[in-house]
Amino acid sequence: MRLLLLAIALLLSAAPLRAADLRIDAVRSKAEFSVRLLWVTTVTGSFKAIRGDLATDTAAGTAVVTADIDTESIEMESARLRRWVLAPEFFDAENHPRIHFVSKPTPLPVLTRGGDVAGDLTIRGITQPVTFKLQGNRCRAEAMAGCVLQLQGMIDRTDFGMLGRRGALSDRVNLGLAIVIEAI
Repeated sequence: MRLLLLAIALLLSAAPLRAADLRIDAVRSKAEFSVRLLWVTTVTGSFKAIRGDLATDTAAGTAVVTADIDTESIEMESARLRRWVLAPEFFDAENHPRIHFVSKPTPLPVLTRGGDVAGDLTIRGITQPVTFKLQGNRCRAEAMAGCVLQLQGMIDRTDFGMLGRRGALSDRVNLGLAIVIEAI
């Protein structure tokens, strides 16, 4: 019996852990978007409610980022624009209250030196593959708590069913995330 317990203890200590050991600091993180309006001005918005985690797999040398954004948390320069982007023709916040992103397993060195982070983005209940560019930072992959991960990308809004005002509003939408990582 003692040998069996010792064997189980050794197996458990050698098993690679894949756990959400870090999370997104919901207070200090934000997500932003911008889209051209009438090719003259840019409409921008900033989401204040973002949450998620960073799960690392040291055995595989990868990390997976999962993020959820509450669409109702958007702040914009005018109440009229805010009502419009939350309406059915854009985010349709009533029926789709969150935006969801989950990355593919990303090599740990990319978290510090920067590079491509591929994953799946869900907006309005439609999931599409996307690739964000992660900026390099001075953090070590094994000590990410306190680090800021800055990601930039572009989507085509029509891929997510946002078909309204195509003559006045660009189909290309810039997305940016500033994710502050904290220990759980």
